[in-house]
Amino acid sequence: MRRALSSEGRGNGAEVLPDANLLLEALPTPLLLVGRDDRILCVNTETESFFARSRSLLQRETLHDLVPEDHPLFLLLRQVRETGGMVTEHGITFSSPRFHREGVTVKGSPVMEFPDQVLLLIQDASSTKVLDRQLTFRSAARSVSGMAAILAHEVKNPLSGIRGAAQLLEGSVQESDRELAVLIRDEADRIRSLVDRMEMFGEKPVGRRAVNIHRVLEHVRALALNGFAKDIPIIEEYDPSLPPVWSNRDELVQVLLNLVKNAAEAITESGAPGTITLLTAYRQGLRLAVPGADQRRHLPLVVTVRDTGPGFAEAIRPHLFEPFLTTKTAGSGLGLALAGKIVNDHGGVIEVESKRGCTEISLHLPVVTEQTEGIT
Repeated sequence: MRRALSSEGRGNGAEVLPDANLLLEALPTPLLLVGRDDRILCVNTETESFFARSRSLLQRETLHDLVPEDHPLFLLLRQVRETGGMVTEHGITFSSPRFHREGVTVKGSPVMEFPDQVLLLIQDASSTKVLDRQLTFRSAARSVSGMAAILAHEVKNPLSGIRGAAQLLEGSVQESDRELAVLIRDEADRIRSLVDRMEMFGEKPVGRRAVNIHRVLEHVRALALNGFAKDIPIIEEYDPSLPPVWSNRDELVQVLLNLVKNAAEAITESGAPGTITLLTAYRQGLRLAVPGADQRRHLPLVVTVRDTGPGFAEAIRPHLFEPFLTTKTAGSGLGLALAGKIVNDHGGVIEVESKRGCTEISLHLPVVTEQTEGIT
């Protein structure tokens, strides 16, 4: 039973101190108390989120149910018990069908009164990675926007002159030279088409309003199943209680359709059967400082596109949202760059987790608030 502990002199107006259990619950990092045979004795709320398991289930399990036998966590536990001191291990990976965490730091401390027990404090660096990625995406978005402006201004005008001159030549040159004039015209059209695509990266303001994310996902799913993903099962795992997202619907459709298309192509190219899963969730805690905004932005609504394809190669993961980077033979390398820019314009974050057999791209987006209502 929880009870409040007070300092000396309570009757003289001293502050009341909270019970130790309340303090453990308030910790923003996962914490486990492990006993004999590595049985899990106690966890806090953050541990439930980290392992995607309920407290009641965790406290009926051992660490062997969470990680494989050769996991470095067991070496850490052995060292703590043998030395009787604190041991820290960096760069640990936790992975299962339900969760995947990389670059995790675990600190193990002995419990002096109980020699078999070890207190494990888990520090997940994924939040830091999100911030790093966000800075990368913003930088990429700015570079693409600048490139689009230069192309539109410096290329399209002279290109129109070249095309017009080629058309005039078609009617005045000999038959043997007409083919060259047509080639010039066609190439001018091709370059103009590329410039038009690049103009999508411009800084034109777009209207936003309250958007039901599930209606957007239903629309994207219907388009996919009637087109590029007609032979791939698309599973829906939605939180039905989500508030509206503050967004431009057409841009959101464009982003999600591109992500689902990439997932379908990855599965098809792997040659093995696969599935695409669309997930939504509401997660407290992620707040970011956004340039031009007076306050830190809260991004609680999460939309995830998960596929069972081969995943991204480790070498290209840091560059996924850079323009013109593609692993497809017929790809332009602009799809993910455009997705990154649109999400950035919404004040959101894209988070990528990829390993063989499971790739997740998550959009962290703002929801409708009193401040956004009435703004277009």
